[in-house]
Amino acid sequence: MKNLFLIACVLMALPGLCRTLVVGKGQTYSTIREAVAAAQDRDTILVKKGTYYINNIVIIKSIYLIGENYPLLHGADKYEIFTVSGKDITIKGFHFTNSGYSAMNDFASVKIIDASNIIFENNRVTNAYFGVHIANSHHFTIRSNYFNGLTKSEQTTGNGIHLWKCNNALIENNEIHGHRDGIYFEFVTQSLIQKNFSEGNIRYGLHFMFSNDNWYVENTFKNNGAGVAVMYSKQVHMLLNHFDSNWGAAAYGLLLKEINDSKIDSNTFYQNTVGIYMEGTNRINVTNNVFKANGWAAKVQASCMDNTFFHNNFLSNTFDVGTNGTLVLNTFNNNYWDKYEGYDLNKDGFGDVAYHPVSMYSTIVENSPNTLMLLRSFMVSLLDKAERAIPSLTPENLRDDQPLMKGLKLKEKK
Repeated sequence: MKNLFLIACVLMALPGLCRTLVVGKGQTYSTIREAVAAAQDRDTILVKKGTYYINNIVIIKSIYLIGENYPLLHGADKYEIFTVSGKDITIKGFHFTNSGYSAMNDFASVKIIDASNIIFENNRVTNAYFGVHIANSHHFTIRSNYFNGLTKSEQTTGNGIHLWKCNNALIENNEIHGHRDGIYFEFVTQSLIQKNFSEGNIRYGLHFMFSNDNWYVENTFKNNGAGVAVMYSKQVHMLLNHFDSNWGAAAYGLLLKEINDSKIDSNTFYQNTVGIYMEGTNRINVTNNVFKANGWAAKVQASCMDNTFFHNNFLSNTFDVGTNGTLVLNTFNNNYWDKYEGYDLNKDGFGDVAYHPVSMYSTIVENSPNTLMLLRSFMVSLLDKAERAIPSLTPENLRDDQPLMKGLKLKEKK
């Protein structure tokens, strides 16, 4: 009998025998708050479909919180819904809506603070100031969620996914609309953003500052105030992303400011006012990208140095490259330019004369934007041809000495 009692105690301690607490009408628990209070580490709380009005439940236990058929968690336009602080916590399968707004505090549907090993997955977050706000946390996953913000003004709308002072984050396969910034990083390191779709956000699809050693892979940034802003960071890897239809007077597919030692590879820049805008950037390798149908494919300011553009396709852009100075400290080599009118007598695949991607007209527009109204006029065409023959206003050393005669077979992300 004694042995049976000991065996029973051991079995009860095993993780596989943890309890499931059910919340819903006619269930053991009628509110999520009651179930969280009763739960122990490794328990599962299963919430049945229904509407639950919540005033900020604090979760500090290592539990699994699972929604069945997307129960609606409502913040009554006043409150945060969950605050998570701890480790080994999973939140999955809920619809968070109408969390509170505050001009003084960063109210969020879900706030994660001082936490680790958190999974926030397969949730819907609508009408939120901030969607999920994460601070001072590490080793967590935000995956396969849908965010739709308040879509008001930049000052009265927060970010969809907001990270501050975090590391080892995985932000994957989320869809974000209608926030200030779709995804925001500040002081974030060793993290991966991949396969997200960020569209129709007021400021940036993705915005990160002071965030080193991060990877951004296979994301789409479409029709935002501007696509992506990368500022004051180093060792940033931007691969296989799509920057699409980010139009406006101050809109860019990708804005780089004070960025060093980074890589931009195999991306597509399509129909942006400026594909890439570079200011104070150094030692960036821009390779295997497609720049198509942009206003400016790239603007490389005079404050940039030791950047390399190699093996890119420049197709149907109004202007290929713009700059605001004559000093050239960057390299363009072996790119394909559809405006190139040179020849290849020895048939080696490279043009025999250099291509100057900065046109005279783009230089004039840089200094006097109102002259853009003359675009495609006969006089502008004549001036550009004269400038190519005898360069005077454009930087003579900004050139591709071996332009490709045929476009590279680079896959354009659709």
